[in-house]
Amino acid sequence: MSVYTAKEIMEIIPHRHPFMLIDTIEELEEGVRALGKKCVSFNEPYFAGHFPGNPVMPGVLIVEALAQVGAVALLGLPEWKGKTAYFAGINKARFKQKVIPGDVLMLETKITKVKGPIGVGEAVATVDGKTACKAELMFAIGE
Repeated sequence: MSVYTAKEIMEIIPHRHPFMLIDTIEELEEGVRALGKKCVSFNEPYFAGHFPGNPVMPGVLIVEALAQVGAVALLGLPEWKGKTAYFAGINKARFKQKVIPGDVLMLETKITKVKGPIGVGEAVATVDGKTACKAELMFAIGE
């Protein structure tokens, strides 16, 4: 179990500002699961248009943040070091509550299946212990 900073996360996944959507990795079991954190700030660029006067983090970006956490879990394995985890599918995505500026989004992705370069994860995003989003994510590991 480790805590990774944004700098250390960028050594594992290729995402950069403004599209790196996780601030820290709070827990990591390589190839098994990861728990990340995103402190949602009013300064996020998407809040300018989603929605003026009623800022809400887009659901697709919550799913992307969950995928980035899952990518850290998968790409921590020695055989995939230096590779990229691409989206291969999103299933059963459900959004249970809004995520707004000031929220601390906890992002957990558990890898449930790996076959060759394809992985599947069960992902849950929470705010204050309440589910904001959950989804099944598929990853394809490539160059």
